[in-house]
Amino acid sequence: MNVAQLSEFGDAEVLDLAEAPMPEPGPGQLLLRLVAASVNRSDILLRSGRYNTLPVLPATPGIEGAGVVAALGDDLDGFRVGDRVVAWGPSGFYAEYALADATRTVPVPDRVPLTTAAALPVAWLTARASLRELGGLRAGQSVLIHAAASGVGTAAVQTAKTDGATVIAVVGSDEKAALARELGADHVLRRDRDDLVEQTKRLTAGRGVDLVLDLVGGAAFPVSLRLAAAGGRVVVVANVAGEAGTIDTRDFYPRNISIHGFQFTNRQTLGWDPRPDLSTLLAEIADGVYRVIIDNELPLADAAQAHRLIEDNVTRGKVILAITDE
Repeated sequence: MNVAQLSEFGDAEVLDLAEAPMPEPGPGQLLLRLVAASVNRSDILLRSGRYNTLPVLPATPGIEGAGVVAALGDDLDGFRVGDRVVAWGPSGFYAEYALADATRTVPVPDRVPLTTAAALPVAWLTARASLRELGGLRAGQSVLIHAAASGVGTAAVQTAKTDGATVIAVVGSDEKAALARELGADHVLRRDRDDLVEQTKRLTAGRGVDLVLDLVGGAAFPVSLRLAAAGGRVVVVANVAGEAGTIDTRDFYPRNISIHGFQFTNRQTLGWDPRPDLSTLLAEIADGVYRVIIDNELPLADAAQAHRLIEDNVTRGKVILAITDE
């Protein structure tokens, strides 16, 4: 079978198409014929050797994908060969076939394309858990979302609006600003033009926002602390820049601001089971409640180009590898 494989860490060019043996499912596992895999920022960090846990090389990236069940391992109930499913982690989804644990696999309704389903687990479950569980966002409250035109950002804007919040979206281009408005953002700020603290105070009558969803990290994090209102919350999901952010504790402790970190894979090791929420989300998407924004669909052989698009910060929503026909 074909896979996109790393034989060394480095820039996008180290990601090559290669042949690999067909995997065999063990107990509790499914073998999936993948229709689509999603490309995430964590894939890029792994490829460049900057991820917090690095694999033994050669390795196949990809932490989520959707496809059709091709074979079943032992001790497995609830799935059949031919089922349409979406699955995630820990790796190996940049491939024509991949193994998935049944505990990380959810059926996909017929009305949801598998390319759409592949874009959901990491981005959409991160947005929902960060806003609703960690962030405690409620109707009538306000939220500022950094990188609001990203995969997580587009999910977060729609989720927050559905939940009745006022949304301030932060983006980096006119095209991304237009998308944020289309998805329901009440206000849009440009990170390259606007003083975020000054403009947020203007929009909130000097108070600040109830919640900041920081999808950037690094130098953006100390700014996020200054954007939150007294008693507000800051949820940090990423460090896209891969750099440290220097903070002043006086920016948060006098105003009783709570800081939370969210990492999709590690949260599951703490007992979080995202399957019920993903099943609910799939039903909502089937009913047209949300739009899943897919900026580009590229073939598996162009995985390196998919990485370059994300690194250049030109994409809106998700980038998908289209692997086989549904």
